[in-house]
Amino acid sequence: MAYLFLIEVQVKSSKATAFIKATLATAFWGGSFVATKVALREVSPVTVVWLRFAVGVAVLAAAVFIRRQFSLPRPKDLAFFGLLGLQGITFHQWLQSTGLETSGASTTAWIVATIPVFTALLGWMILKEKFAWLKGLGIGLAAAGVLLVVSNGDLRSVFGSNFGAPGDILILISAPNWAIFSILSRRGLRDTPPAVMILYVLGFGWLFSTVLLLAGPGFGEIARLSLGGWLGVAFLGVFCSGFAYIFWYDALAVLPASQVGAFVYLEPLVTVVVAAVILAEPVLWSSIAGGVVILSGVWLVQK
Repeated sequence: MAYLFLIEVQVKSSKATAFIKATLATAFWGGSFVATKVALREVSPVTVVWLRFAVGVAVLAAAVFIRRQFSLPRPKDLAFFGLLGLQGITFHQWLQSTGLETSGASTTAWIVATIPVFTALLGWMILKEKFAWLKGLGIGLAAAGVLLVVSNGDLRSVFGSNFGAPGDILILISAPNWAIFSILSRRGLRDTPPAVMILYVLGFGWLFSTVLLLAGPGFGEIARLSLGGWLGVAFLGVFCSGFAYIFWYDALAVLPASQVGAFVYLEPLVTVVVAAVILAEPVLWSSIAGGVVILSGVWLVQK
């Protein structure tokens, strides 16, 4: 009996740790949009992306070696990881960082919350997954919520020339782009441990962003970062591109994917609070109402 009790305690402890790790990962990602805007006050988007993943790759590499999970990729996987790095890291982060120059951190978080909707659509279109009427209703709700957030509550502006900030469009493009990345990643995750695959994908993404940096502002721009800018970059690299991925996949190893996925609902809420405190972004009723509609739609799609 004592032995069974100890096993039960260990199981509960591991689940509790998984819940904590999933919560931390979500909180880190929620704060990433704010940290990006802080860094963008001083340097260009491509510099932020390059620095973020330079730090993130170092953190992930250290974690993989400490855990003794490192392994060399198969030659046939290199091109695949390179494609994922270009599309899901370099291009995706360029979209979001450039979009955040004119889009609010809170608005960005609400739009990014629609990624499961695009994943469901692509799963139906490409993978021929079942598409129930409940998903259709959820997609409609999420779309309505995005319009409410981006229009700041003035839905009439949807048909006008002043609808939304230019950055909102880039952020909106980033949502289906990440959904495509998620679907493509499924193949690699069948054959490669998650932490190892992410390390290589981030590594390739960082290399491609190096090309953009050299073709653009160059390394000289880095010297313009103040202490506040470096703190923003450090948070992005260490916590958002390093620990968050490690914690997320640690949680997935213990909890069902549906339970871990539910933590994503916390991400935009964290962003709204942090953006209000650090960036003094106003908490608009239209943003909260639109966010509730978006999350309701996403919940229906995932249900």
